[in-house]
Amino acid sequence: MHGMLVYFIRRILLIPVTFLIITFMVYAVLRVVPGGPIEQIQMRMQQAMQEGGASGAASVDMKGGALPEEAIKELKEYYKLDRSIPVAYILWLKGIFTLDFGHSYQVGEPVLDVIVSKFPISIYFGLIGYFASWIVCIPLGVFKALKHKSLFDTSSSVLVFLGYSVPGFVACLILLVFFGGGSYWNIVPLGGFRPDNWEDLNWLSRVTTQVHHTLVPMFGYMIGGFASMTILMKNSLLENLGSDYVRTAFAKGLTENRVIFVHALRNSLIPITAGIGHALGLLFAGSFLIEKACNIPGMGYLGFTSLQARDYPVVMGILVFGVLIQLVGNIISDLVWACIDPRIRFEK
Repeated sequence: MHGMLVYFIRRILLIPVTFLIITFMVYAVLRVVPGGPIEQIQMRMQQAMQEGGASGAASVDMKGGALPEEAIKELKEYYKLDRSIPVAYILWLKGIFTLDFGHSYQVGEPVLDVIVSKFPISIYFGLIGYFASWIVCIPLGVFKALKHKSLFDTSSSVLVFLGYSVPGFVACLILLVFFGGGSYWNIVPLGGFRPDNWEDLNWLSRVTTQVHHTLVPMFGYMIGGFASMTILMKNSLLENLGSDYVRTAFAKGLTENRVIFVHALRNSLIPITAGIGHALGLLFAGSFLIEKACNIPGMGYLGFTSLQARDYPVVMGILVFGVLIQLVGNIISDLVWACIDPRIRFEK
């Protein structure tokens, strides 16, 4: 018990160090890559001039679409680009301790407000997809292990790996083409998190409508880890069923159900629980491709568009929450692992 406590304390103390290393590296890279906020402003002004909006840009005294030196100097001070990377990083780090992540370059709103508005959407779809995968994959993996080399095992393996070969966003697009109206069936909506008339619906209509909008994205989230979790569950249970402790349990006269579903199954879940930390990170990050295909304004889509637009405050804000969730999730994985299998020790 003492060794386990020391292990988790050491892991917790490593969180700030890991956090600082990751965030500083990303912050430094974002500072040196081309296409920063000033370049974005210049590019937008040049486009405005080309489209006939030169009159609005004339007040800035632009020559050939370039900002004057005085304007560039003021912008560098505003975006803290006049500071060295270490100094600017420390100033940014001070801000996040008071939850001040700055303002989005795109919409001008506080970064925290932008993230909070998108976070529940990705969590909603991610949690439903993740737990639905557990509900389906674990029983399926157990049944495949008990029916190893049978017709059911072989045929289900073909279907599982066929689904694994199809990316989640492609599966969503296929479902939308066939069941989203058009030339085929009109069963599911073409996308969106909620309908436009959400506020006018009663609670029962809201529940049914939300389920209606959840089906396609949930399938996209599920299909990615469906095969790996199913096969991992099957192989882990097969390995435990061939262990000495299982044969000993049968020799003691324990029933087959008790041996399989109490002893072997509990140990077989250990490899799956090791992925909980990684899954928490994915829940926060979302999936840009699935969110894009289903027109869902979640974290994945926000992160991609922010990086594309060089909206660095939003990118760094997403990184902060993503790194912390991932690091804490890894510790939770170890705790769950130790709870499932008391034999595990963390002395080293």
